[in-house]
Amino acid sequence: MILIVDSGSTKCDWIAVDGKGVQLQEKMRTKGLNPAILKEKKLKKIIRKSDELMDIKNQVSHVFFYGAGCGTEKPKAMLSNILQLIFSNAIIDVQEDTMAAVRATINSDDEAAVVCIMGTGSNCSYYDGKRLHQRVISLGYTLMDDASGNYFGKELIKDYYYNSMPEDIKVAFEHKYNLEADYIKYNLYKQPNPNAYLAAFAEFMFLNKDSDYIKDLIKNGIRQFANNMIFQYKEEIKTVPVHFAGSIAFFSEDEIKEVGKELGFIVGNFERRPIEGLVEYHTKNL
Repeated sequence: MILIVDSGSTKCDWIAVDGKGVQLQEKMRTKGLNPAILKEKKLKKIIRKSDELMDIKNQVSHVFFYGAGCGTEKPKAMLSNILQLIFSNAIIDVQEDTMAAVRATINSDDEAAVVCIMGTGSNCSYYDGKRLHQRVISLGYTLMDDASGNYFGKELIKDYYYNSMPEDIKVAFEHKYNLEADYIKYNLYKQPNPNAYLAAFAEFMFLNKDSDYIKDLIKNGIRQFANNMIFQYKEEIKTVPVHFAGSIAFFSEDEIKEVGKELGFIVGNFERRPIEGLVEYHTKNL
């Protein structure tokens, strides 16, 4: 049994397949397993809380894990050790989430492309057809993550408190969320996963995309992401497409295409959930 895992900071999807790629049971979901944010004890608790995973743990021969927070060695090694402890009969392979996006969006194994993630967090890499190149190390939601769910959540809350939202949007925002200052600060500073808390506000944008304010908010975030991340690969994007993965990218496809045309890069494929493309990749390459 092979487990293919796609984890963001908010949620983590697990698919169990056989060597031919046939899904053996319903997709399993746990909370997100970001080793750059969560401590070892919390990571173990999240996995062990899943009865479905505990029922099959001894049958698993391979775990291919792709996750947010796995781009540097220390958190990657910690998570790998945890997975090895729980799935003791399995070969463990932990990769950063960008590699999942690459394998899920490229048109062929050797296609060169710039690949972007826009989900709870955001990232951007260049894949030369064989290897992944990352020119910016992500410092996470506090300093980076432009055009991500948590970025847009922060922008919405700030605009609300700075009184820069249109009145109709402000009323709708108040109706949907608890915006009391103490409640927001409690979730940001005293609860785990503040990035996921912020990202939950991003849904509001896609429920109100007919608003010029929202459209401008989305496009400004994408422009910032493009200038800071995509244009790290100025030479590469002259000849290769820019692919996108993640729910924020998926629901912002029109705005991304507009900004791509405006700034002069070729917009390629969109994949909301990379995990589906990973099943085919790994069963083919076992």
